[in-house]
Amino acid sequence: MADSLLLMKDIRKVYYPDIVAINNATFSLAEGEIHALAGENGAGKTTLMKILFGLEKADKGEIYFNSELINIHSPVDAMKRRIGMVHQHFMLLENLTIADNIVLGIEPKRKGLYDYKKACEITRELGTKFDMVIDPEKRISQLTVGLKQKVEIMKVLARDARIIILDEPTAVLTPQETKELFHQLMLLKKDNYTIIIITHKLREIKEICDRVTIMKAGNIVGTYDVDKISIDEISKKMVGYDFEVSKLKSNVKPGKIILDIKGLSLTIGGKKRLDNISFSIREKEILGVVGVEGNGQKELSQVLNGEIKNYDGDIVLDDFSLKGESILEIRKAGISYIPEDRMVDGANLNGSIYESAIVLKSKEKEYQNGIFLNGRKLEEFTDSLINDYGVKCNSKYDDVKSLSGGNIQKIVSAREIVDARRVLIANQPTRGIDIGAVMTLHEKLKSLQSQDKGILLISSDLKEIYDLAESVIVLYDGKVVARINNIKDVNEEQLGRYMLGIDVQENMGASL
Repeated sequence: MADSLLLMKDIRKVYYPDIVAINNATFSLAEGEIHALAGENGAGKTTLMKILFGLEKADKGEIYFNSELINIHSPVDAMKRRIGMVHQHFMLLENLTIADNIVLGIEPKRKGLYDYKKACEITRELGTKFDMVIDPEKRISQLTVGLKQKVEIMKVLARDARIIILDEPTAVLTPQETKELFHQLMLLKKDNYTIIIITHKLREIKEICDRVTIMKAGNIVGTYDVDKISIDEISKKMVGYDFEVSKLKSNVKPGKIILDIKGLSLTIGGKKRLDNISFSIREKEILGVVGVEGNGQKELSQVLNGEIKNYDGDIVLDDFSLKGESILEIRKAGISYIPEDRMVDGANLNGSIYESAIVLKSKEKEYQNGIFLNGRKLEEFTDSLINDYGVKCNSKYDDVKSLSGGNIQKIVSAREIVDARRVLIANQPTRGIDIGAVMTLHEKLKSLQSQDKGILLISSDLKEIYDLAESVIVLYDGKVVARINNIKDVNEEQLGRYMLGIDVQENMGASL
């Protein structure tokens, strides 16, 4: 205990009715280290860190800080102990400036009034110290995802945190932004800050971390020096078995065009979100879509899915125009959709896993007995999804909200993949899920591809794009700035330059 800056000892957390999230876990942290927390979805990583940050209360266990037993009942208590957390989903006020957000709740005062000039000064000083130089007077709404993340880190630093928890920090960053983040984390480490990274990206653990703690089913498997454990060993300890990272790319030749996007343009609130986008998807093709978050990917998927109808251009599926059709009609035509935000758009959190799984199948005659549902067949279908995709739950009748975010993602993705008849639009399908689940999902997508179906894969994970897609388009500011027919023809660095708008490909008239 004397060697640890922080020790969480015998932590236990059980959710109603009997779901053990953390099972007598002990986790220690050394001062000045970068420490990874890895494990499958539902392993307990986020819950353990929420307990440390005061967002959850442990049912049992103790927390020691510099060998002193402490109580953390809220984030306020955590911040008093100089513990801060940067969440995967940023908590910034879009209409305020960077400086306003950084000092929110700890505003500097001058003669009893908010001293905005001082807030800007604090922001500049933090930026200079940790090489995060940004304009304090810019509004959050004007920032890229990478800059928003910097603001979140600076918010934590402004509150004098010395232990910083980062939840999936590179999930939405370009290679250049990831490199920049790692540079800044190394500066923090050099200044004796202690950093915890919750991550599924095993190569990043090897690149940036000193130690890794692996969790499985609420238990601590072990803590290891990163330079003494291989990526394969980390993977095996996470999932409990060896797996071969298969050569996902196949020699399947794309067939005829099944989905043709013609001159798609969309304006929302006076701003052009999509600008004359054209591309096509063929049978047996996985077409990747990449771009820094907020450059039109979400709007593109919403138009193709039928959520947004007021657009210019046309969407043609098997020579049939879908312009202005409803979500239901587009589904009937053969397009399935894995939404980016599964919590909001993919599942009813207050309903059961069973209800979320059967929402599409229950409308098919095969799963009906006259005017009634065929309960037995629907139960068998749900069981097959849970088993095939490794959804961790006690029962299919558990509420969806009892699942971890990654397991919610699995059930939604499974439902949509099984339902895809012509085209699957997959928006960030593996974001936040563990390596075992990623491999399962990738194999399912390749299986779908082999069935004469087309897949539009929107992903911020460039490794995923390289593993799965044959061709790729790059979106920047709502425009297609690059089209690559063979993804092998472009490296990650060049792809990142297109994503950041630094480069625009010549001959943009070339067809995919």
